[in-house]
Amino acid sequence: MTAQNSLTPEETRMVAFVDKTTDSALKLLETVVNINSGTQNFAGVREVGKVFQQEFDSLGFKTRWVDGAPFKRAGHLVAEHPGPGPKLLLIGHLDTVFEADSPFQKMERVDQRSARGPGIIDMKGGNVIIVEAMKALREVGALDAMNIVVVLTGDEEDAGDPISLARAALLDAATGAAAAIGFEDGPGDPKTAVISRRGTTSWTLRVKAQPAHSSQVFRKDIGYGAIFEAARILNAFRETLAGEPHLTFNPGTIVGGTTVEHDAVQARGTAFGKTNVIAEHAVVNGDMRTLSPEQLAKAKAAMEAIVNASLPHAQSTISFEDGYPPLAPTDGNRKLLAMYDRASRDVGAGPVAAVDPDRAGAADVSFVAGHVPLILDGIGLMGHSDHTVKETADLGTLPSQTKRAAVFLHRLHRAVK
Repeated sequence: MTAQNSLTPEETRMVAFVDKTTDSALKLLETVVNINSGTQNFAGVREVGKVFQQEFDSLGFKTRWVDGAPFKRAGHLVAEHPGPGPKLLLIGHLDTVFEADSPFQKMERVDQRSARGPGIIDMKGGNVIIVEAMKALREVGALDAMNIVVVLTGDEEDAGDPISLARAALLDAATGAAAAIGFEDGPGDPKTAVISRRGTTSWTLRVKAQPAHSSQVFRKDIGYGAIFEAARILNAFRETLAGEPHLTFNPGTIVGGTTVEHDAVQARGTAFGKTNVIAEHAVVNGDMRTLSPEQLAKAKAAMEAIVNASLPHAQSTISFEDGYPPLAPTDGNRKLLAMYDRASRDVGAGPVAAVDPDRAGAADVSFVAGHVPLILDGIGLMGHSDHTVKETADLGTLPSQTKRAAVFLHRLHRAVK
């Protein structure tokens, strides 16, 4: 594709600069991919953070490391570039799903255009694009006037606890921001970007019923037992809520019997019981995905109503633990997408449309929903098979995504107040 000749002279120089510095960008990408930074490898996460910290320091950012000890993780890198313009928040993460004992440790070239490596698209490539876009902006003197804060979290793949502390630095950075841009890989297709993401909520159903000899099950004074009650509730969830757009809920583990032990953190459990004894206990642990706070509240209320309508001689409770909040589609997010689409067309990278939110998983950008009026995500390095040992980057998108980002941010700085 060719550019649409709508670039300013400054933007044309930025695009040329990106083309000239592609080799150094690839070297930076290889450097950070080859450092293991599985979420639980705190030393590795910090080492990747130091590489990016040096890059931002050289660009004139004020950098600091947020210690992750209070939330049981390595920590986060925050880089600030104060300026007179509107505050723009750029979001990435340093950690990967591949821990220190993973056999998948190094970047390797598949062919001239592709490379495989742990976290290469999720999302070390996105972090490199942030850095390289800043270099392009500095090259034409545009960075000097820009007010940019970059937050690279160290626990996106396995958020720290409590989550309020783990995301405090990100929320602090969001204060007063006019726009927030996430550099995740999204669905890995450069024809799309993310304006909405579903949030994640875990739920636990606990059932207690009256134990007795199995021959007496269904008696009015004994009831149906804990396993039948759990089955009733789960089936009612399905009949009531399945099919609602963008809403999913999945029971991931279930244990039931006379006695039950269940570890929600490890997602495992054990039960003891006999076929001739009515089950006294059942525990189900599951996941729910919703697109908006309103959809989440409605789903919770419906599930609670089903749980409360217990069968005779059974008592059931359900508890929820919110994880990543929903990022609902908004007019502000659509406005950002339109600007990004225009920048993409102008640099010759083609049109960009919103991806179906059902294909966009949870990400850190969702935490700033409701705090920042304009949000866009999924504009990082493209590829496929992230979270697997086949994670592969389309290296041809490293310069094109960087050009898109640099031109987009250059215009956004002037467009928002």
